[in-house]
Amino acid sequence: MDTLHLKVITPRKIVIDEQIVSVSVPTSEGEITILPHHQRLFSLLVEGIVKIKTEKKQDDLAIGGGYLETDGKKITILVSRAYGQNEIDQNLTQQALNNAKKILSHSKDQLEREEAAAILRRSTVDLKLLKRRRKWH
Repeated sequence: MDTLHLKVITPRKIVIDEQIVSVSVPTSEGEITILPHHQRLFSLLVEGIVKIKTEKKQDDLAIGGGYLETDGKKITILVSRAYGQNEIDQNLTQQALNNAKKILSHSKDQLEREEAAAILRRSTVDLKLLKRRRKWH
């Protein structure tokens, strides 16, 4: 079976460095799937869930914004953050989501509202990933 070499890199570490069958990513134009022999591509990624398929399993990551580049043999994903399902604390994430909603509904400070909106987006993606885990396992 044909495979691709995937590297997922954040400012802190290399999160994934392995052979895969396919990867689906959230781009600014919608979700796309990269398979072996894909045409050259450079794409802007948005916050969302990355689905990584190997020959034996599927893993999902919650990511922040970033970029993807592929030549059909290897894929490099550079993102602000990438967390696996087992790295997300549901209670803390729900608490962050609730706090962000309160700030958005009451605060008049623009910077505070922007930070709360970013936390709201990240928390929503993380909770979506936790729900996916329950379906797969």
